[in-house]
Amino acid sequence: MPGKQAKILSGDHVEDLLFYAQRSRYPTRNKVIALLSVKAGLRAAEIAKLTWEMVLGPDGEVASLLELEDHAAKKRHGRRIPIHQELQAALAELQNSSGNRTGAVVRSERGGTMSPLSVVIWFGRAYRTLGLAGCSSHSGRRTFITKAARSVHKAGGSLRDVQLLAGHSSIQTTQRYIDGDSDAQRRLISLI
Repeated sequence: MPGKQAKILSGDHVEDLLFYAQRSRYPTRNKVIALLSVKAGLRAAEIAKLTWEMVLGPDGEVASLLELEDHAAKKRHGRRIPIHQELQAALAELQNSSGNRTGAVVRSERGGTMSPLSVVIWFGRAYRTLGLAGCSSHSGRRTFITKAARSVHKAGGSLRDVQLLAGHSSIQTTQRYIDGDSDAQRRLISLI
């Protein structure tokens, strides 16, 4: 797939991905992996490097803000991302089932840190099983950025807010992630 961007996920595709995760060997962990991608826009390497210290508040409970540290982010562009309710609940479930409050959030089968490549492979296997051609570990991130860009005006924000959530140093990079919508374009033209 050189030169091509990862496919954007529809709402049904996200539901299928979560269904796949829930029926896998490690359902709680895998649901968190999927949600970190589609609800927080994290890259595979960021998912692998995420630690409990970045998601827990001072009280030891899952916070409302994910604080991705520079060392865990691409190009050392750490960022703060409000945690979606569904992701917050999944993280709390994972924390309760694992008993972990330190170290990697996403752990391998043997209990160590899951590698970025293992996260990429997990997504690849999931999308192949679901028959979603053109999807990769970056599909959830592209979906997150596109949905955020389409909805940011409803929250009173701007594309700059989407750029900050994505951790991009350039607004042009953020714009390349955003998928166009022909139905929205037709509606827009009808308003002119």
